[in-house]
Amino acid sequence: MRPVASRSVVFLLILLFAPIAYADNSASAPKLPGPVSIDQKLNAQIPLDLMFRDETGAVVRLRQEFRGKPVLLNFMYYRCPMLCSMVMDGISSALSELTFTAGKEFDVLTVSIDPRDTPEQAAARKDIYLKRYGRLGAGSGWHFLTGNESAIKALADAVGFHFAYDPQHDQFAHGTVLIAATPDGRVSRYLYGFTYQPRDVRLALVEASARKIGTPTDALLLLCYHYDPATGKYSRTAMNFVRAGGIATVFGLVGFVGVMLRHERKQKADR
Repeated sequence: MRPVASRSVVFLLILLFAPIAYADNSASAPKLPGPVSIDQKLNAQIPLDLMFRDETGAVVRLRQEFRGKPVLLNFMYYRCPMLCSMVMDGISSALSELTFTAGKEFDVLTVSIDPRDTPEQAAARKDIYLKRYGRLGAGSGWHFLTGNESAIKALADAVGFHFAYDPQHDQFAHGTVLIAATPDGRVSRYLYGFTYQPRDVRLALVEASARKIGTPTDALLLLCYHYDPATGKYSRTAMNFVRAGGIATVFGLVGFVGVMLRHERKQKADR
């Protein structure tokens, strides 16, 4: 009975510590060769059971970061010499111009594609970009994640983000994209580039939230602007603009008629 009991204890310990080991970073160089591209997978389900470490070192499942709000997802690596910093500057600049605030109307996930990156490096990057963002309380809604090679690859593949490691220069080749996801973890929009138009980010968040955030003006803008998957931007289309103008005219006429009716009733009452 003793050998059986010992094996049972060992098995339980493995089950207990397996999630922690699975989320650990790797000290060895990644093996991630392949083409560099961004394939749009609109409506694809993000694997929410994947485990990473946040900037505090805590092990988290992705579903813990989807808290009933739309999520902006981007990839970088914390030792990146140039490109990643440019992209992060573009993201923080666009977010700072929104009336929405990270942690309130939406959340942000920045995920490292280098399995050697550590929570300490993630925390340092978070401190830099939260200061540039300049919104109180945003730290609860913007997390910088690290993970092992298999978790990183599974997440990147799920959203169509393909990158490659160059061992000669110890750098990653990758594209630049900001991905909007729905509260239940489905890919909604891809925004391309080094910089992002605040209008595009706002409309992407409104759409990802199923219009549960935003104003009537945002609803009108979504009639005027059409998302173009080829460019990853919102562009004005003539037909949508005419339709939106027609709807605005109808609302204006309804309001005018309402005012005139109230005025007429008031005059009758005065008589």
